[in-house]
Amino acid sequence: MLTTTGIAEIAALVGDPARSAMLVALMDGRALTATELANVAGIMPQTASSHLGRMTVAGLLAVERQGRHRYHRLASSTVATMIEGIMAVAAEPANRTKRKVRTGPRDAAVRRARSCYDHLAGSIAVAVADRMGERGYITDLAAGGELSAEGVVFLRSIGVDVDTALNRTTARKLFCRPCLDWSERRPHIAGTIGAALLNACFEHDWMRRTDGSRAISITRTGALALNSNFGIKSGEE
Repeated sequence: MLTTTGIAEIAALVGDPARSAMLVALMDGRALTATELANVAGIMPQTASSHLGRMTVAGLLAVERQGRHRYHRLASSTVATMIEGIMAVAAEPANRTKRKVRTGPRDAAVRRARSCYDHLAGSIAVAVADRMGERGYITDLAAGGELSAEGVVFLRSIGVDVDTALNRTTARKLFCRPCLDWSERRPHIAGTIGAALLNACFEHDWMRRTDGSRAISITRTGALALNSNFGIKSGEE
């Protein structure tokens, strides 16, 4: 049952600088070791293990074992959504001025396209959501999101595994839902369909992960696909 004490406990866990650094490092969907996360947070491995243990017990992280190694990842898309939301709020200025407010990351590549746990974020992702909304493929995304029958046909036509996405939908993981973009401050597509769309982009070599960063690069083939399928003009590798 949800209690104010429970909210305070989660807030306290996320509020520690070392723990928040580790959580942000896992926002690209990877699983990392305690040593790798200790390096990200700038703390000793033993201290990192203590932090990771507390976050695992609280349900923020999940642990996978492979041989002698233990890998840590965000426990769910719900946790990723919470972290992305906190990042958006933290980026707000304390006092608004008439000057244009710059939101999100300074890195242009990260602003353009990046991973948000298991789905695509950034200006490209918001543009994709806009086009799908304009064409009636997704309705009321800001209010919750629903993929239309035409949207299902369209996504299947570009190689998105809609059926698997539907099968992976559970009470805690929605089929199609909005996620407020950290840098654009407008919704992009999340849920199992958002994950399926990003997977298709990787499988078709439209997009590629960037080592050591949440940034996602767009290939020449991907630039052509974005233009032909969504009417989005984009740079390329």
